[in-house]
Amino acid sequence: MEEAAELPPAPPEARAVFGDRFQDAVRYAELLADAGVRRGLIGPREVPRLWERHLLNCAVLSEAVPEDVSVCDVGSGAGLPGIPLALVRPDLQITLLEPLLRRTTFLSEVVELLGLDHVTVVRGRAEEVLGKLPPVHVVTARAVAPLDRLAGWGVPLLRPYGEMLALKGDTAEEELKGARAALSKLGVERTSVLQVGEGVVDPPSTLVRVEVGESPGGVRFAAKRAKAARVSRSRRRR
Repeated sequence: MEEAAELPPAPPEARAVFGDRFQDAVRYAELLADAGVRRGLIGPREVPRLWERHLLNCAVLSEAVPEDVSVCDVGSGAGLPGIPLALVRPDLQITLLEPLLRRTTFLSEVVELLGLDHVTVVRGRAEEVLGKLPPVHVVTARAVAPLDRLAGWGVPLLRPYGEMLALKGDTAEEELKGARAALSKLGVERTSVLQVGEGVVDPPSTLVRVEVGESPGGVRFAAKRAKAARVSRSRRRR
């Protein structure tokens, strides 16, 4: 395996963004640069740009997340964007959803080490936990899949009138245009592309915001959710 480069010092912007959790952000960056690379969770070439491209790029997502809501970070991987978001937003109840055991093991270790009491790690795929996890106000995701496929996983996890926030790059507008038909079938009522992190990250982070109406996921997923809830209630009664 290629040897990781040395983690650079935190930029001045990190202190302002993470505030009193700055030292925890440094510890998380160190874990990513060490255990994260050794366990194959991030590539060694990402270490020199961990702060700008990963931690800060994800932390500024908080600008778009309402106060005191529940969040599910789909395909959380090494905890991006969920962990940086948790560090800057103690008011949120965050679930890190990830199917791979080696990643959920790492996430659980990070959550415990940093004392993130408002964060829960769940192993599973979005389609597997539908109806088992309480619907959330906000779904977040970063570099998980093209928007149409990502929405198929994330939107059904939302509560009515919730929203999905997907960190995307230059392809945001193009992906949104290509996904409109799929989004409409999923009960999406409004979409937008916004920039966050002006003055913190250069270029600013690009978000696709997908807002749903009364039926997140559309009719098909409403039936799936109801069936999963019935099965879950039946198991609890046994």
